[in-house]
Amino acid sequence: MPHIESLKKYKNIHMIGIGGVSMSGIAAILNNWGFHITGSDWCESENTKKLNNIGITVSIGHNIENVKKADVVVYSAAIKMDDPEMVEAKNCGIPTIERADFLGDITRCFKDTICISGTHGKTTTTSMVSLCFIEALQDPNIQVGAFLKQIDGNYRVGNSEHFILEACEYVESFLKFSPKTEIILNIDNDHLDYFKTFDNIKKAFVKYVKLLPSDGLLIVNGDDQNCLELPKYTNAKSISYGILNKNVDFYADNILFDNDGFPEFDVYINGKYYEKFKLSVPGTHNILNALSCISLCYSYGVDKSYIKVALKKFTGAHRRFEFKGKLNGCSIYDDYGHHPTEILATSKALKNKKYNKSWVVFQPHTYSRTKNLLDDFANALINFDNVIILDIYAAREKNVYGITSQDLVNKINYIDKNKNARYIKSFDECVCFLKENVKKDDIIITLGAGTVTEIGSLLLN
Repeated sequence: MPHIESLKKYKNIHMIGIGGVSMSGIAAILNNWGFHITGSDWCESENTKKLNNIGITVSIGHNIENVKKADVVVYSAAIKMDDPEMVEAKNCGIPTIERADFLGDITRCFKDTICISGTHGKTTTTSMVSLCFIEALQDPNIQVGAFLKQIDGNYRVGNSEHFILEACEYVESFLKFSPKTEIILNIDNDHLDYFKTFDNIKKAFVKYVKLLPSDGLLIVNGDDQNCLELPKYTNAKSISYGILNKNVDFYADNILFDNDGFPEFDVYINGKYYEKFKLSVPGTHNILNALSCISLCYSYGVDKSYIKVALKKFTGAHRRFEFKGKLNGCSIYDDYGHHPTEILATSKALKNKKYNKSWVVFQPHTYSRTKNLLDDFANALINFDNVIILDIYAAREKNVYGITSQDLVNKINYIDKNKNARYIKSFDECVCFLKENVKKDDIIITLGAGTVTEIGSLLLN
């Protein structure tokens, strides 16, 4: 049983925004440990229904009475200080703790918190590691950033000391955690609305690595120069993996792709053959994700037979190159990629599949990212045969950047004069255009972290 003494001062915990990906997982873990949990959210969701089913009272809308009975109020980053429940907590003198800080307290309850971080691939890799530990009967606690069908959700409550956690660098929230093991998949130019410069991003990862204890473990991507510099900042044991860089501890060789673009590859440890692995997700980037998982599992003494089975079973987390269905012989996929590096990885993975023409429907995510990385977005998107750009999804921002989706279309068509990328404003118009123009054996992929995911369902309905 994890060591929860430090949390026992809170018998009644109220959570604002309890339906969120991370918040719902925290609520379930606390409920399993015997705490009395209540929560609120602005709308009903699969997560709130699941929490109700395990005996947690979730109010849709505000519930001031639950706040009054709480020993502490935990709130998600999206909650403003003028929220009625936050105001009530303040008026009653009830302490309030932001989600990442509270999750940090939970990581300190476990002897073995495994944090998976990096700019891209966190959800996929967290899922891979989780499935390997489940396959090996390690009974892990899990928090992952998307729905994973094998655990029927985005979290799992186990009864071991292992806590497998997706650790995000945005607003440096991962610095609140206490990891025993860290996987760092890559360091890329993102979240510049917060970090301002790439140098600041790199500094955040250095601070993160310094959190590791001397008996901890650091696993880094040997194909990423920024990751290779990190081991010098910790006394923990470090392991590297790669494909291009063979001067690493774990590397993949003899890579082959089938017609679905799924890879098969040999893994070598310190130059010696270890095992052949087959994935059920496409792309070279997923070989790297799998290598980080294999490196970790090997270090934890997980038998390769379990790793092989778990990786083969993994068909992708929700919205990660996810197959949605077929329309007149055209395959429709949906992907969360909202950064140029992710879009490039998706386009490369696509090229390993057999198809006629590719159609990408991209919804840029945040004005700041679109403005800062405009050229990179254009150069990534020209790898698809046909490009449709939707309106920018604002998320947390206002358009003080003077940027529009038409600017991205113009940039794509300027770089590749034969491309004829187009801006389409409404989802209905986009769906009609695709239905009229796609052919048998084409592939449509909807890309972005916002509402673009709805296009696939609209096409199929």
